[in-house]
Amino acid sequence: MLRIERTVFISYRHTNKPWALFIYQNLTNHGYDVFIDFQNINSGNFETVILANIKTRAHFIVILTPSALENCKNPGDWLRREIETAMEEKRNIIPLMVEGFDFGSPLVKNALTGKLAALCGINGLRIPDDYPFEAMDRLRNNYLNVALSDVALPILQVEEQRFTEIEKTEASKAELVQGEQLTAQTWFERGYVFQNDKNLKEAFRCYSEAVRLDPNLNFGYNNLGVLLSDLKRYEEAEAAYRKAIELNPSEATAYSNLGTLLSDEKLKRYEEAEAAYRKAIELNPSEATAYSNLGILLKELKRYEEAEAAYRKAIELNPSEATAYNNLAIMLRVTGRECEAIPVLERIIEINPEDFNAYLGIASVKKTLGVTIEPTIVNKARQYIPEDDFYNKACLESVCDHFDLAFEYLQKTVRKENFKPNWAWEDPDLQWIRTDLRFKQIVGAKPFPQ
Repeated sequence: MLRIERTVFISYRHTNKPWALFIYQNLTNHGYDVFIDFQNINSGNFETVILANIKTRAHFIVILTPSALENCKNPGDWLRREIETAMEEKRNIIPLMVEGFDFGSPLVKNALTGKLAALCGINGLRIPDDYPFEAMDRLRNNYLNVALSDVALPILQVEEQRFTEIEKTEASKAELVQGEQLTAQTWFERGYVFQNDKNLKEAFRCYSEAVRLDPNLNFGYNNLGVLLSDLKRYEEAEAAYRKAIELNPSEATAYSNLGTLLSDEKLKRYEEAEAAYRKAIELNPSEATAYSNLGILLKELKRYEEAEAAYRKAIELNPSEATAYNNLAIMLRVTGRECEAIPVLERIIEINPEDFNAYLGIASVKKTLGVTIEPTIVNKARQYIPEDDFYNKACLESVCDHFDLAFEYLQKTVRKENFKPNWAWEDPDLQWIRTDLRFKQIVGAKPFPQ
């Protein structure tokens, strides 16, 4: 039997909260029973509240923007899990594509892997920020007002219902979303795309316009902070992060990014950086990036046991992200645990067969251990190292005993703004050329221990 259902779940990334709230307000005003994760339910209640609400509602709206898909490659990402659950439960999935979203862009294609690739084939609705109410009319009339075949809709359990009512109550207290906020979202997404394309000037312009239109857009200030940090405008970056934190003290991302800024070798505010990372972890214990970044800081401070614990926690939380594995492998090598580094590096290759760091690391470890290096390992490293990555090219030629070529690449490296002499003196890949007088001439004198 076919019937019209009026129960809706809105899935969204919290960077796009104004859009989610606007849709929530419009649908509830037209008599729909809508669930929105308004307060950002913690990971402990994710299974019992979020997934249960997907299963008990007929319609599943997912708000698609360029920034929304940033972490979707991670199997444990909440947005990914929400979409996959809706697919498994055969809900009426409605992709809402905010202006700037393009299924054909490389950014989107790289994110929509596995089951999520099916989103491309689902008929969705574009919602321009200058005609949002017209888009809502189309959503209600053409996408929600449809007869659905019988699909089992279970009833929420008592505890699930309690959390659901709390979310509804808090969402109902929110002020009506204004047009300027939606326009600010468009500018934010434009900035995100420009930033991803390394067009920092245009990204800065777009983010600045976004926070001008919506002074409460904390994610706008956070992304401005990232941008300003990349531009080495440290004071402005810190101010932007702190503004983001002021606007939303419970958002972990800005704390994590602030920690990265403060731990920069130009600032060396390590105690403050550690406090920022730990605050990010306190706010979001499931955020793998904060653990990984904390591990990097602890490794720099020679607190190796703590660093290893942080890396392994990051891996536990996100076992498909190669960064933490790579950082763990580096730390194991620096502390003389070369044999333990090999399986870690091999795991990186399983995750990403084109990760040159892993091939280079395996070659370097085997040379250190006096083990034969398979030519395919060296060839893969040489194949995947980016053309302009002279530092890692120097490392590879050092491992291969091509010292003249290694120094040629190293000479090109020191001219780059991001060259780190301290790491060159510590990097195990360069151990075979450090006794050569040319190394000191190019890199500079060995720095004193911190």
